[in-house]
Amino acid sequence: MMLCKLSYANIKKSVKDYAIYFFTLILGVAIFYVFNALDSQTIMMDVSSSTQDLISLMMTILSGVSVFVSFILGFLIIYASRFLIKKRNKEFGVYLTLGMSKRKISLILFFETLFIGIISLLVGLGLGVILSQFMSLVVANMFESNLTKFAFVFSYKACIKTIIYFSIMYLIVMIFNTISVSKCKLIDLLNGAKKSEEVKLKNPYLCIIIFIISSIILGRAYYIVTHDFLTLQEVKDALKPIIMGALSTFFIFWSLSGLLLRIIQSIKKYYYKGLNSFILREFSNKINTTVFGETIICLMLFVTICLLSSCFTVKNSMNANIKKLAPVDAMFTVNMNMDKYYDRYRNYGYNDYQIKNSHYTVKEMFNLFNFDITSYFKDYIEINTYATPDLTFNHTLGSKLDSIRTQFPFLAYDTMETIIKISDYNKVAEFYGINEYSLNEDEYIIVADFKSMVNVRNIALKNNEVINLFGHTLKPKYNECQDGFLEMSSQHINTGIILVADNIVNEEYLVQNYLIGNYKTKNKEEIIKIENNINELAKNSKTNSYLLPTGSTKLAIKEATVGLSAMVTFIGLYLGIIFLISSSAILGLKELSESSDNKERYKVLRKIGTDEKLINKALFRQIAIFFILPLALALIHSIFGIMFAIQVLEVFGNEELLPSIITTAIVLVIIYGGYLLITYYSSKNIIKER
Repeated sequence: MMLCKLSYANIKKSVKDYAIYFFTLILGVAIFYVFNALDSQTIMMDVSSSTQDLISLMMTILSGVSVFVSFILGFLIIYASRFLIKKRNKEFGVYLTLGMSKRKISLILFFETLFIGIISLLVGLGLGVILSQFMSLVVANMFESNLTKFAFVFSYKACIKTIIYFSIMYLIVMIFNTISVSKCKLIDLLNGAKKSEEVKLKNPYLCIIIFIISSIILGRAYYIVTHDFLTLQEVKDALKPIIMGALSTFFIFWSLSGLLLRIIQSIKKYYYKGLNSFILREFSNKINTTVFGETIICLMLFVTICLLSSCFTVKNSMNANIKKLAPVDAMFTVNMNMDKYYDRYRNYGYNDYQIKNSHYTVKEMFNLFNFDITSYFKDYIEINTYATPDLTFNHTLGSKLDSIRTQFPFLAYDTMETIIKISDYNKVAEFYGINEYSLNEDEYIIVADFKSMVNVRNIALKNNEVINLFGHTLKPKYNECQDGFLEMSSQHINTGIILVADNIVNEEYLVQNYLIGNYKTKNKEEIIKIENNINELAKNSKTNSYLLPTGSTKLAIKEATVGLSAMVTFIGLYLGIIFLISSSAILGLKELSESSDNKERYKVLRKIGTDEKLINKALFRQIAIFFILPLALALIHSIFGIMFAIQVLEVFGNEELLPSIITTAIVLVIIYGGYLLITYYSSKNIIKER
């Protein structure tokens, strides 16, 4: 009973000084609950079965991510406990001196951890339940669904999961604390607070050499991920820039730890101004002992910035793309003349009947199933596409083929190009509301919107490479690809379509027929009914003998896009916020530990007459530098990381990148800046004269 009271008194005494520890535990519990309770928020939403399937998939992925998150939070809790034990070395030494056994000290720590665990779980769950109610609005917005009703929702499943995961974490902490106390020695406990890390000045010339070499290696890693990464074919090659970046980050911090103090010391006026000498020696002491920690935090911040920026960009770009890249209600297409390339389509899984009967347009094929598709459209168009083995991707590259193949070996150079009559494409362009084109009989145009392929094709177009098609020699009208597309999507997927004059096309090479239109109705329920009727045709016995047209509708694209963008955003937010909290908390706890160890030094400053405001100013600068240094390098990493992400995510578009970066910056300022301020005020409370 006495040990319980002592444990409770210790917690009560420590709450104010170590607000970061308690704040992080509570925040960790709340975030864990909120993201695992997302599925409960969909109860209030009116969503389709396909959207519900996406939500279920998202929750399955989030469950897996939660396991990874629990490891991160577990490490954070153990690190924090280690810091708290270290800070209380003298207190435990006094207990041992007074005759208390190590077993009883372990029990004190056991009860403290138990109390902290219960308090953080209760407060964190309470905060999580409140935040999850607001999250229902976010979820509804992400899935673009109206709330049928608003009701208070409590997820028992998420609550139990949170309690189990955090109970395991606290149990591990209890075991760790018991082991730590059992190994401690009285002399170390009593003198621990008096020990101070000596600032060892490293050889400045060695530091300069390592800094230059590390910067060069880092620059090379930047170049690979922004210029050469997409040409790497093996995993080991892809890992090289990652390893180079991580190692060079470590050695940059190592070299800076030996250079900063010497550089500032050489600037006498600045070094001896105010408390600058004290601040810089304290900072050098910290960075000397935390080079590895600073590296890990820098890399975690880098991952956080790239994760948040990328997931926000994907969400915003995909949602914006729906209006631009899915401008009409429906598109249906069917393969034609498949018997012309019999072996090719056999390999794609089509049976003999479907290949031999592939001579019907979309409208004719629907009629075979006694379904008049055109009766549902207020307006529609029909167009054809063509292809021939005499015009493949490598044929369009001409004399630039060898150099492009060397630079981009992974591309499918033998793929037949898609050919469209200029009149057919302009019918589509007018229907979509995009640019129409004109050309002469001896000219061709390539329209594309997938940026990487646009860049590749432009190499040949700028060289005015001619192509031979159906006995005609054609030259490019433009020396670069023109913007345009045919297939509806939420992504930029058009790698290239060849537009040619109508009269040079050989109808024997017709490969696809399209029917594109707008429904007579705008009512969502009626549209769903129409599309369900079309899907039912797949159950018709004739589908084994005939090829049913495939459809791409605005509604289906929108639901899939909204679901995918929501999934990416929630997973990115979950990991990004956890990484950011962990990085901030580790820095904050390290600073609190240093403040606790350096209380005597601040007492000396007061004894020699230093003003309290000047001491607080010095403390803030010291903490700010410690927080800003890993963030500064992480921001530099992130510039190139985001450039790489743009290449990978270009299929989604990067038009919304700037708003995403601004949103990420706001999140960073609120959480990272918030931890900096909490650390400062907690440290100020620790060092102040009592």
